[in-house]
Amino acid sequence: MTTQNLRVEHGTETSDVSSAPLLDVGRGNRPLKDEIMEAVSDIIDSGWFIGGPHVKLLEETVAEVSQTEFAIGCASGSDALLLALMAIGIEPGDEVICPSFTFFATASAIHRLGGTPVFIDIEPDTFNLDVSKIESLITSRTKAIIPVHLFGQCADMDPINSIAEAHGLKVVEDCAQAIGATYAGRSAGSLGSVGCFSFYPTKNLGGFGDGGMLTTNDPEIADKLRLLANHGMRPRYYHSEVGINSRLDAIQAAALNAKMKHIGDYSSKRAVNAARYEQLMVDAGLADQLLIPQANTDCGHVWNQFTIRIPGGNRDQVRQQLAEMNVGSEVYYPVPLHQQECFASLKENNVDLVETDRAAEEVLSLPIFPELTAAEQAYAVNCLAKILDVVEMPLKRAG
Repeated sequence: MTTQNLRVEHGTETSDVSSAPLLDVGRGNRPLKDEIMEAVSDIIDSGWFIGGPHVKLLEETVAEVSQTEFAIGCASGSDALLLALMAIGIEPGDEVICPSFTFFATASAIHRLGGTPVFIDIEPDTFNLDVSKIESLITSRTKAIIPVHLFGQCADMDPINSIAEAHGLKVVEDCAQAIGATYAGRSAGSLGSVGCFSFYPTKNLGGFGDGGMLTTNDPEIADKLRLLANHGMRPRYYHSEVGINSRLDAIQAAALNAKMKHIGDYSSKRAVNAARYEQLMVDAGLADQLLIPQANTDCGHVWNQFTIRIPGGNRDQVRQQLAEMNVGSEVYYPVPLHQQECFASLKENNVDLVETDRAAEEVLSLPIFPELTAAEQAYAVNCLAKILDVVEMPLKRAG
């Protein structure tokens, strides 16, 4: 299929649109460029590149958004997970339950401390871990659970916390894709022992490189996180713990502070885009040919991704044809963690991860960044409708 222009109607206007990028970071950063550059200039003049007032301000605002007493900056979302597990005492031989359908960092942090990731299957509609599977995976070696709030929607935290409390387990939230998300009126990052956030540029609150944050309401955990993130050093050159070097750069914090003022607006625009996609897909007759993502009624979904499911084994073909029509898309995640070569030694411990494997074969994420236009969305859906008509997708999911 060749690239072509489609005349797209949206509201009372029409526009010639011939592309829809998966992400356009520049659109979001451009209006804030002067404010960010002024803050960076102040940092250059002050020479305070690590910590300082910009980092302190970001920690305070993230704590406020997350409804927690403490927020601690660190160098990345991956480090946030590692530090959280260090702070709750994960040691060699300990088991930590986590989904296989997630980014690699969720499980790698466990492995780096000598722990064993115990992979749990997901719910097919939310992509979050299946709470009903937790009890069967708990052993005498289980020390924690990592629910991942995937694609911007919180996992079902109340039953997760109830199970954890009954078995004496810690809960570490992987909030890398979920800043500002809520569950039953409570914010992501306040729902477990520790919350772990990422500021990678593609996230809902994206920086100019790597950056991360940890949140907690436990003063002892907060103190330990600060200690561990700074080489376990307090005072300078005196080490009570073997920590790591994971401090948030002031320049990253300055950029994030400028964007943090707009986080509510970003989330609202993503939600509008998600609702528009659903309506466009229904209008295009696609509702019976693919599975459209839904937000649970008790969750405030922030739509880091808009991830459809394409049954029938044609997902990769559809993605290729979308690319030929200049529509960006991505597969999160084509190889679940239990299928990764580096975790081959864990195969004998894996339970049946049917929904995880099925999702890896079917998911496709479409553009949903806040600055995406209605015309671009309509173009993407029109292209998808044309492709599915050509590919002869099954009308209904088998089984």
